[in-house]
Amino acid sequence: MKGVLLGLLIFAGICEAQEAAVSPETAAAATEEAGTESEGALPREFHGIGLGMNLNDLKAVLEKNGLFDFHGDRDVSYLPSKTENLVESSGRSFVRRAFFQLREDALFIMGYMLNTALVDHYSIYTAFVKKYGDPVSLNPHEAVWENEDTRVSIERPLTVKYIDKKIFNSIIGESKLSGAVELELRREFLDDF
Repeated sequence: MKGVLLGLLIFAGICEAQEAAVSPETAAAATEEAGTESEGALPREFHGIGLGMNLNDLKAVLEKNGLFDFHGDRDVSYLPSKTENLVESSGRSFVRRAFFQLREDALFIMGYMLNTALVDHYSIYTAFVKKYGDPVSLNPHEAVWENEDTRVSIERPLTVKYIDKKIFNSIIGESKLSGAVELELRREFLDDF
């Protein structure tokens, strides 16, 4: 099986090389055009599951999707904050495990831990580069693509994460505000001595 996949990847690479060899000017124009089309257009959806989706819609998609072994409400956790939920599901085939975090009934983080026996980091990375261009950040732990609304990362171990930046940044802002309030209360308490 791995030999067949490797053969297909090599064949695809040869075909791409032959297409690019047609004319350097044509290849450069196609690359520039592809870069322009994909710039800023990051995915916010994977297999029918999209950022911003509500809990009921998420559960319905997970129940019907063949990539997941979703067991309904028993896979849904209600976090200490009454406005947040966490949904976890084991996966089938390419997805080993998936998690979804919602705030105020809007999905803002999707994470997919992939099965490295079936897909490797390099294949995922090259697919992303081909579709969305070079990452804005790259280090040994993660590659990140991001625009104003969305952050997508490929992390090690092989996990692909999608984050709605507006919701995530509002949570960070609340956390900073809460920390500042706690710091002020601590200072006032110490002043009482």
